[in-house]
Amino acid sequence: MRAWLLDDLTGIGSLRLAEMPDPIPQQGEAILRVHYASLNPADRYLAERQYPAKPALPHILGRDGLGTVERLGPGVTLLQPGDRRTILRGEVGVTRPGTFAERVAVPVDHLVEIPAGWSEPEAASAPLVHLTAYQALTMWGALPPDSLTLVTGASGGVGVAAVQLARAMGHKVVALSRNEEKSRRLRELGAMATFNPEDPDWWRAAKAAIAPRRVDLAIDNIGGKLLPDVIELLGNLAKVSVVGRLAGPVPEFNTATLFFRRIRIGGVAVGAWTSAESRAAWEQVLRLLSSTDARPLVDSVFPFEALPMAFGRLAQGPMGKVVVAVGR
Repeated sequence: MRAWLLDDLTGIGSLRLAEMPDPIPQQGEAILRVHYASLNPADRYLAERQYPAKPALPHILGRDGLGTVERLGPGVTLLQPGDRRTILRGEVGVTRPGTFAERVAVPVDHLVEIPAGWSEPEAASAPLVHLTAYQALTMWGALPPDSLTLVTGASGGVGVAAVQLARAMGHKVVALSRNEEKSRRLRELGAMATFNPEDPDWWRAAKAAIAPRRVDLAIDNIGGKLLPDVIELLGNLAKVSVVGRLAGPVPEFNTATLFFRRIRIGGVAVGAWTSAESRAAWEQVLRLLSSTDARPLVDSVFPFEALPMAFGRLAQGPMGKVVVAVGR
């Protein structure tokens, strides 16, 4: 089979397309012939040694994917060759070979059916970002339905998923995006207001727009110098769910800004969920999306041979998910 191999952890530039032996299914596993796989910033983090996983090299990246079951390992009784399945979440692409290959071995308890009415690219791209967004929205316990939620990096995969799910939960959503066209689309997805974080006064404009209220929950995909401005908008007992750090470390952060409003900051890590917890969360994600007729948003689909170009698109800041068509 063809696969994109990562020879070292010096970055995406070390990827190379090569021939590899087909995987052999072990106990409780299925071999998927991959149709589509989607990209995540975490793939780049792992390739740049910014992720705690230490996979054997050469490694195959790719955490999301969809395909047809070709072979079954011992003990598998609930699947048949020819079934189409989506990878929900697990160690695929992290500590074990991933979906940027024509075939991948997946534990069967990490496979789910394709939601009715979804296209294959949509189903291949949705699980990780929507589970991440769902955890970010629920990790602090139940919030009032009319909570005011701020999403940074709102046009990315997790950002779009967070806007969709927060809207379905009844939240009022404020979204940040640097692009006016993306901002318009975010408002179509359910954001009541959008602001450009490159405007140094964006947080003042946002504070005036939501007055007299303050933000109850911030979902931060960006980090960097943006976080202190986000904290300026938070109210008493507000929470920050930290998903990513696309803008790097937070400079000159004054922890005193957390004291008197008793603000809480916590990290999001869907890898901490068990398979059963992931499945339960996925069922809630599908219920919420169905309640508003929302679908995963795919930005672009690249040929398998153009995976480096797909990572280039991811670095540019897509509107939704970037997908590669691996095969049929």
